[in-house]
Amino acid sequence: MRYVFSNLGQGLRRNLTMHLAVILTLFVSLSLVGFGALLTRQTDRINDQLGSNLEITAFLCRKKDPSPQCLGPVTDPQKQAIVKVVEESPEVASYRFESQQTAFDKTKALFPEEQDRFEGPNAVVRPQDLRESLWITLKDPREFEGITSAIVGLDGVASVRDQRDLVDKITHTVDLLRWSAVVIAVVLGVAALLLVANTIRLAAFARRKEIRIMRLVGASTIYIALPFLLEALVTAVIGVLFSGGALAALQYFGVEQRFSDYQRLVPWVDWHDYLFALVVVAIVGPIITLLPTLLLTRKYIKV
Repeated sequence: MRYVFSNLGQGLRRNLTMHLAVILTLFVSLSLVGFGALLTRQTDRINDQLGSNLEITAFLCRKKDPSPQCLGPVTDPQKQAIVKVVEESPEVASYRFESQQTAFDKTKALFPEEQDRFEGPNAVVRPQDLRESLWITLKDPREFEGITSAIVGLDGVASVRDQRDLVDKITHTVDLLRWSAVVIAVVLGVAALLLVANTIRLAAFARRKEIRIMRLVGASTIYIALPFLLEALVTAVIGVLFSGGALAALQYFGVEQRFSDYQRLVPWVDWHDYLFALVVVAIVGPIITLLPTLLLTRKYIKV
C-alpha cells in the first residue's frame, strides 16, 4: 500500500493540470446533472400541487355552499351517481377522491409560518370550509369535453376545474430546462471521459519503465492499475464535493432566500430534494471517472 499511495501522490503531482481540467469539467457536468435532478423533483411538486396535465378536478358541494348548483352537502347517493358517470366514460383512465381533511392539510402546508391560524375556535379555515373533490385522470389530455360536460350538471357537483393548460405550460418550461441541463451535462461528461482517457495515457507513458519492471516480477494487473483507479477516485470525489457545494448554494441562496415568499403559489424543492440530487451526483461522478479507467488501464499498462 505504501507503493500504491506513493504512486498516487506522484501521479497527482505529475499530471496536476490535467487533473484540474478533469475536476473542473466534472464540477460543471455534475452540477448540471444535480440541477436536472432538482428540476425533476420540482416538476413532481408542481404536478402534485396543481394537478397533472392529464387531470381535471370536480369539486363537490359542501354544507352552506355558496354555489347556486348546490342545495346542500353532497350525499352518498349523489357520490355514487357521479362515480358511475366517471366509470362509464371512455375518456377516464382513473379517479380518486380527496377528502375535506386532505384539502385542509394541503392548505396548511402552503402556510408553514402561520400554522396557529388554522387551529382553535377562531381558525381562518377549517376542514368543513373546504370542498371534497374528485380528481379524474384522463387517457388523453386532448379528449376531455365528454366527461366535463357529463359531470358539470350532476347533483352534488359545485364546479369543475381544468388547469391542464396552465400546468402544461409550467411543466413544459421546467422540462425544457431539465433536458437542456441533461444535454449539456452529457456533452461535458463525454469531455470528462476524454480527459480521463488522456490522463491515464500520459500517466502510463510516464511510468512505463516501472510498469515494465513490475510486469517482469509478476505483479498483477489490478495491483498496477490501482494507483490509476485511486487518481480517478480522488478527482471524482473532489468534483462531487464541488458540485454538491454549488447545489447547496443554489438551494440556500436561490430557493430558500429568493423564492421562499412564493411557496404559497408553487411548492419549491427543499433540502430533502437536495439530498436526492446529491446522491445522484455522488453515483454519476465515480462512474464517469472509474469506468473508463477500468477499461483503459488494461490497454495502456500492457508492456
